[in-house]
Amino acid sequence: MNSNRIDAKTLSKMFLTGAKALEAKKGWINELNVFPVPDGDTGTNMTMTIMTAARDVASMGLIEMEPLCKAISSGSLRGARGNSGVILSQLLRGFTKGIIDKEEIDIPILAGACNKAVETAYKAVMKPKEGTILTVARGISEKATEICAGTEDMGEFLRILVERAEEVLKMTPEMLPVLKQAGVVDSGGQGLVEILKGAYQAYMGNEVTFTVDEDAMPSITSEKSLEVQANFEIEFGYCTEFIIMLDKVFNAKNEQDFKNFLESIGDSIVCVADEDYCKVHVHTNDPGLAIQKALTFGSLTRIKIDNMREEHQEKLFRIGAKNHGIVTYEEIKDENAEESPDKAQVNEEPVKPAGGVTEEIRKDIGFISVSMGEGLDKIFKGLGVDKVISGGQTMNPSTEDMLEAVKEINADNIFILPNNKNIIMAANQVQYMVEDKKIYVIPTRTVPQGITALINYTIGDSADSNDKVMKEAIADVKTGQVTYAVRDTVVNDKEIRQGNIMGIGDKDILAVGEDINETSIEMLKNMVDDESELISIYYGKDTDEQYAADYCRRVEQMFPRCDVEMHFGGQPIYYYVVSVE
Repeated sequence: MNSNRIDAKTLSKMFLTGAKALEAKKGWINELNVFPVPDGDTGTNMTMTIMTAARDVASMGLIEMEPLCKAISSGSLRGARGNSGVILSQLLRGFTKGIIDKEEIDIPILAGACNKAVETAYKAVMKPKEGTILTVARGISEKATEICAGTEDMGEFLRILVERAEEVLKMTPEMLPVLKQAGVVDSGGQGLVEILKGAYQAYMGNEVTFTVDEDAMPSITSEKSLEVQANFEIEFGYCTEFIIMLDKVFNAKNEQDFKNFLESIGDSIVCVADEDYCKVHVHTNDPGLAIQKALTFGSLTRIKIDNMREEHQEKLFRIGAKNHGIVTYEEIKDENAEESPDKAQVNEEPVKPAGGVTEEIRKDIGFISVSMGEGLDKIFKGLGVDKVISGGQTMNPSTEDMLEAVKEINADNIFILPNNKNIIMAANQVQYMVEDKKIYVIPTRTVPQGITALINYTIGDSADSNDKVMKEAIADVKTGQVTYAVRDTVVNDKEIRQGNIMGIGDKDILAVGEDINETSIEMLKNMVDDESELISIYYGKDTDEQYAADYCRRVEQMFPRCDVEMHFGGQPIYYYVVSVE
């Protein structure tokens, strides 16, 4: 590159190429962290975050600095998924603030923008953790400040920043012991390095093809938590995300008070306030408290609540299934030629809505539910769900997928049941983006919670009343799921060997064994107590019906005081999904 300045057109190319570089490595980034298997959400979350902005940028006509910066900032925040995605969006937001009023970017301006990026991201995180994407970003910023006065060669300047980013990334295992134990670097930091490397290649004139269309958008191939969990013991189990549409004063003092409240009920806090809205991320054992507090400042949208302890089992089964020749949801999805490779499938079959009114008539309440198997789809339809979105454990439906479903329902109030911890934030975003309908997100973290919520819906009661009742009802649901272990490890004094069957509850691995049914029974022993009344068993696509029936009979014999129900779930990830109420 001849010029030592970056104009809007060059920055656009650098951003798109950086996004593409991240997308190309997302699968690898997904595999970096372990508990007790690779946690695969970081690459996907960061990719979906940046690709939302990339689509906006690629569709621009005349490229000028101010609209380009706005597209990058607003697009990344709009598409932000998970903790890693929110932090990336804040890095981009801060960076663009530093350059939005410039026609061209020279080295001092670029260094200043790097500083602004880090300042914005660190401000958004309540207790920044070192050894993460933040550390890598700070290393880049510090090096930029250090060398900006010593060179006028933009290419050399960027090369040095890439090298420094890689150096800091290699240090992350020394800052987070769990990374060192797993033999990996921080996945969020790796994602940032890939973006920076792609941007550098674009500046240097290396040709990289980037075409934004529906087929080029990233496939959602994994469904896991909003960030890498760096502790084998997870103190706060629910990753809770939402946007507050501010309708009351939210000054610096109110913001700090709100952050202090979030800190009193959880950790891993990210709080980003703007004039009109506040985006929140917190790990807590009681998402309802965070939501109730947030409601004092305005209405909520894009609510997403994920069970982080549950997310680890998802990778276990998928890798285990691959090793044992079992068909996974991703393979099923690929076999369906009618599905878009990057979109969750919205079931278009007309069904009778829960309110008992046909689609053609504007009704009071409609329902959208995310499901994860053929049998579960039918159960949700039977409970009156208007639109079933196929998602589950290997494909996170996007906010856009849910927006499309909302458009199809002719109702004043629409309830969304994410039924997975990783989908709640995307669902919450819908509240922010829909103006002609009121969106209620019931923070269901599992499919059984979604079913319980619908069963507790009362026809004729107001949406607000049902919202309260349904949220209260799901708190009484315990969920257990049965999958494979794909490597040797020790968790909470439980020795796990590759190939073992694992029964995983809401908060911990409850049972480990060699036999699916035996392990599932042991798991249930740790779930059922004196107050338990109902056990529901949903057997998976790869579980023989007779084998499941044998399991059901044993459960009935072992827990005679409980009603026991068995249903075909058809889920491709788990042998059994079991709920206890």
